[in-house]
Amino acid sequence: MTISEPRINDRIRVPEVRLIGPGGEQVGVVATGVALKLAQDADLDLVEVAPAARPPVAKLMDYGKYKYESDMKAREARRKQANTLLKEIRFRLKIDPHDYATKKGHVERFLAAGDKVKVMIMFRGREQSRPDAGVRLLERLADDVAELGFVESMPKQDGRNMTMVLGPVKKKSEAKSEQRKRSAEVNAQRKTKSEVKAEARRAAEDQTAPEPVEEQTAPEPAEEQTAPEPSAAAGPKPGPKPGPQQR
Repeated sequence: MTISEPRINDRIRVPEVRLIGPGGEQVGVVATGVALKLAQDADLDLVEVAPAARPPVAKLMDYGKYKYESDMKAREARRKQANTLLKEIRFRLKIDPHDYATKKGHVERFLAAGDKVKVMIMFRGREQSRPDAGVRLLERLADDVAELGFVESMPKQDGRNMTMVLGPVKKKSEAKSEQRKRSAEVNAQRKTKSEVKAEARRAAEDQTAPEPVEEQTAPEPAEEQTAPEPSAAAGPKPGPKPGPQQR
């Protein structure tokens, strides 16, 4: 048994306890033997829940069920726990637009991943007398990344530095889930593009391939048509043979 586990039943050696019933009702201070008898009669366990109290507080419960539910809650809490990191990025008061855009991109990437960002402005020389310019720069940055983060700690000056903390709008787990979703979409698009390229390549190969030459057959000679034989000169058609003269 580990130290974090409470004492139960016969392991409770104090003479009396402040007893709590299974429904949370206050029973009062009773002898430990009486409390154990009540636990046995109810088919429950006597669990010491506040050993530092005087007298210790004990409760009637199903310890096996209680331990199982506690383990499940702890496991769920660990699963949902987000290890948020604090990233740090530094600005100069007189920063040119290109550097500002680059650093703002880093801040957006950190916030999109679910991490906090500590933005720091380092003042040089007489710049320390212009804290209002540093506040304006930090507020400008906060406005530019408002879709991904919010101001968790307002700008404050500490010596030659002015800091502001930006917190992510989405939790680390949600950010990772979206990142996995975006990666899957990108992979799908890449796959589609590769398929399109493959189809285009196949189509180009089909166009450049020589077409098969069909074997040409000589046309069959036409049948000679024989002219009809000229018929003999037609004379007068012979009439009917004369019959016997009529008398």
